[in-house]
Amino acid sequence: MPGLSLSFGAPLVLAGLLALPVIWWLLKLTPPRPQTEAFPPLRILQRVLKSEETPSKSPWWLTLLRLILAALVIFALAAPSLNPRETLISGSGPVAVMIDNGWASARGWDETVASANALISQAGDTNRPVSLVLTADGPDNDARPVEATTALERLGAAAPRPIPVDRAAAAARLSSALEDGQLGSFAFLSDGLDAAASDAAAEIAARLGADETLIYKPSIEALTALTAADNSTDALVVDAIRPSGRATGYQADLLAVDSQGREISRTQLGFDVGETSAQARFEIPVELRNDIARLQVDNTANAAEVRLVDDSFRRRRVALVSGEAADLAQPLLSPLYYISRALEPYADIVRAQSADLSVAIPALLEQRPSVVVLADIGVLPEGAREALETFVENGGYLLRFAGPRLAATAGDDTLVPVNLRQGERQLGGAMSWSEPQSVAPMDAGSPFAGIAVPDDVSVARQVLAEPSVELADRTWASLSDGTPLVTAETIGAGTIVLFHVTAEATWSNLPISGAFVDMLRRIVSLSRADGGAPAEAATAAASLPPYRVLSAEGRLVAPGPDVEPIEAGAEIVVDAAHPPGLYGTEDGYRALNLFSTGATLAPLPDLEWGGNSSEMQYESGETVDLAPWLLAAALFLFALDALALLWLNGGLARLRARFSGRGETALPMLAAALVGGTLIVASMTTGAHAQDGQDAPANEEAQSAAPPRDLEDMQRAIEATQTTRLAFVETGDASVDDLSQAGLSGLSQFIAAKTALEPGSPMGVDIETDELAFYPLIYWPIDPTTPMPSDAAISRIDAYMKQGGTVLFDVADEAMAGLSGGNASAGQMRLREIVGDLDIPPLEPVPTDHVLTKSFYILDDFVGRYADSELWVESLVEGPEGEMRPARGGDGVSSIMITSNDFASAWAVDDAGLFLYPTGASDPMQREYAYRAGVNIVMYVLTGNYKADQVHVPALLERLGQ
Repeated sequence: MPGLSLSFGAPLVLAGLLALPVIWWLLKLTPPRPQTEAFPPLRILQRVLKSEETPSKSPWWLTLLRLILAALVIFALAAPSLNPRETLISGSGPVAVMIDNGWASARGWDETVASANALISQAGDTNRPVSLVLTADGPDNDARPVEATTALERLGAAAPRPIPVDRAAAAARLSSALEDGQLGSFAFLSDGLDAAASDAAAEIAARLGADETLIYKPSIEALTALTAADNSTDALVVDAIRPSGRATGYQADLLAVDSQGREISRTQLGFDVGETSAQARFEIPVELRNDIARLQVDNTANAAEVRLVDDSFRRRRVALVSGEAADLAQPLLSPLYYISRALEPYADIVRAQSADLSVAIPALLEQRPSVVVLADIGVLPEGAREALETFVENGGYLLRFAGPRLAATAGDDTLVPVNLRQGERQLGGAMSWSEPQSVAPMDAGSPFAGIAVPDDVSVARQVLAEPSVELADRTWASLSDGTPLVTAETIGAGTIVLFHVTAEATWSNLPISGAFVDMLRRIVSLSRADGGAPAEAATAAASLPPYRVLSAEGRLVAPGPDVEPIEAGAEIVVDAAHPPGLYGTEDGYRALNLFSTGATLAPLPDLEWGGNSSEMQYESGETVDLAPWLLAAALFLFALDALALLWLNGGLARLRARFSGRGETALPMLAAALVGGTLIVASMTTGAHAQDGQDAPANEEAQSAAPPRDLEDMQRAIEATQTTRLAFVETGDASVDDLSQAGLSGLSQFIAAKTALEPGSPMGVDIETDELAFYPLIYWPIDPTTPMPSDAAISRIDAYMKQGGTVLFDVADEAMAGLSGGNASAGQMRLREIVGDLDIPPLEPVPTDHVLTKSFYILDDFVGRYADSELWVESLVEGPEGEMRPARGGDGVSSIMITSNDFASAWAVDDAGLFLYPTGASDPMQREYAYRAGVNIVMYVLTGNYKADQVHVPALLERLGQ
């Protein structure tokens, strides 16, 4: 075979082969002992007759086996080797070996080490000192001459590094360790590529005065490097380069891989003949491109064939929170519908799992979103507000949308970018125009620059910003009359953005336009993938610690102790202290790659390295010592010889008989063992049961000693859900609670008598601990003498209202002409304290065309024991042209009702069905009207706004021609 050769380290030992004939003769004279079998009838004759015994001949195959065994031992002692190295260096004096161990040497590192090993071994054979220097190692690389064995140990510890080489510095270290003119041989094992200051390194090496110089150059045909990755609109484009001067084309597969190492997509990377640059395109959806963690050539061989991508490529996470009650039956009326549809293809959407904002918002922030969207959130619990402030200061984006709730709290909210004009809470605070306003073109300095807004997009209502010096700088988009439409403010490392219109199409048709999608995506793209991640100190934002670094072979590994942090935003040069990799943390990092746009690769030029120079090629074959293999083969033949002797002497037959005899008893023993094992298992199982039985009384005692709270809650939940029940808030005052119980009992009896609904007995609820979701309506009598509810209780009531429940507040102390004003009773002041902590929209007295006036009975007003107060509910939503729109999220049911007509006293009956309190007027029908008001309220809460469509029946019939 070409390229293979055989040599012997001790050829004189082969003379032992001459002894093989003598060995053959000896083997012939000493045959194995023949097998004898005694015939019982002839035992007596054996004692009398003495036969002459002569040895028989040894079998030819046994003799051949032993001759081969002897020959193998002789060959092994002659120290044979396959593919021996030729003599590479000659002369005397120190030997200097300079090795490229940068990123380009990773592909052929084994060949490099094999060639260096041969050079150092030959130097050791002639007792020549060796100076070993690595071009990618730093100043700690000692270049002083050492013994060959020590140099081999250093070579074994050397490894390629994912950084460029510095040949000039390596040659300088070599020059400092050696005196000029004393070097015998110089060998440079290069990676085949040109590098910075290679000519300077050649000049330094030439001054060493070596007698002979060996320059190794590997093949660089398949060497490529990725220089850039552009995640453009229609595709992900990757740029690659290869060394110049290539006369052939080259193709390879390029992979897009996610953070778990799974292949997302594959495309072709091809270089034309003579071309040194190429591009590859991944035409895959954006949502898949956002999952890419790195790009790499298939079967990656070095760090240059890997392109890491950082947080700019990662999918953002957006958290959505709405102030409206969830209504899956009418999704187009949901404030979050258009936001989620616009962002779902480009971001991970997470939604609040609880209507309690004090629980929902911290839970969402634990998921590290980049953007938090608040759609018409007015009042925020204190804990949620503090969490959002921290989120923004740490780099998160808070995106808010206006609405009735935000308009009602304008002026009191600190999480807005500009001061908003104060509006009355019960009447709203937004502005309406006689004609809708169009959106002005985006300013060139705005983050929305380049987004075209259609001409038919208009705004009919919005919250207004107070004029200020900073207003113009904080305006991202405005209307045609200059009124700000979108404002923003930077707070800490984050930003607060406010759309002065709703997130659905009640105030403006912007949310149903393509411009709205572009604006939301632009905001999300401006956010950080690790938005809201806490920073430990100021230095945390200024420097990024190494998270994962690339090995020379292109694999992500843990950073070593010599890797230093990088400065955020600074231009970093890849070196030993800053290898390519990911810098930051798991939540957010910056990618540092080996090459950037504009880089080139060139082959190593022909330089004068001094001495009698010759160019060498790396050899792929390694020297193989055959002695161990020959000795192993001899040992194997020796084992065969031993088995042959056993067979010839009958030993195998005796062994077979012995084991077959044991086998007869082995099965019963095994069976006994199995039976014993089964008994043991059964015993263990029985023990386990016994233990369970012993523990059972203890468990029963523990269960009997356990508090019955969970059982009581379960029984209460079953009782509350068996039938529809009204509920009232337990105030702690027995007289007030008894009145609420009697009032709701009377109303339930009236409803059962007049309607198809048969409600169960009312139940009292503790808003601090009891589950509220079981009850469609909760009656809350306001008594200033009872303790003020805690913040947690108020937050639970707020969540109950957002989940579709309704709370009827009844202040039974004095007629209430309005919800604001200075002249207020103690009960009204307590009501303001409670309502002030709730996130509710603007309120208004029940209009004459409201669903409440016709949900069962036709009513003009809602009287109780008294008839002086109005019933206040949520304001109806106005359409773009000013008409009232009863259909809205939550099926149009107001989450809050307020009165001071003392409904409970008018409804209250005793066990005999007699009224407990007289009405405040002499009209005998007032109590009947009070019951009818209660029926309308319950029917409205249970059935929603379906009666609102009745007013449109004539117009619908006219359109249908019926």
